[in-house]
Amino acid sequence: QVQLLESGGGLVQAGGSLRLSCAGSGRTFSDYYMGWFRQAPGKEREFVAAIRWTDSYPYYEDSIKGRFVVSRDNAKTTGFLQMNSLEPEDSAVYYCASRQRRVASAGYYLRQPAQYDLWGHGTQVTVSS
Repeated sequence: QVQLLESGGGLVQAGGSLRLSCAGSGRTFSDYYMGWFRQAPGKEREFVAAIRWTDSYPYYEDSIKGRFVVSRDNAKTTGFLQMNSLEPEDSAVYYCASRQRRVASAGYYLRQPAQYDLWGHGTQVTVSS
């Protein structure tokens, strides 16, 4: 069974950094996009960033632009979310997700969780003040 596996979460002080990873188990990741979302207690799941797998074109939510960087490795097996200058408001469970097919107006549609086909189980990020 194909799964997405996130890793790299943890506890960090405000201003610190974490790097999340997401890999597909059971096969080489070959979907068209990888997205990153987060969900804090009592809040809806929100878009953080996404990457077009073919050429690493990134998409970012405005609130994290300049602090987070989305990327993938050259072997196209693992995606990453580098999170810098973390703030307590960034505390949440972070999920990676994948979408198999190309979508027009990706900058709009990739922000919607329903556009993704496969989800990881999430990794907790806690930022202390």
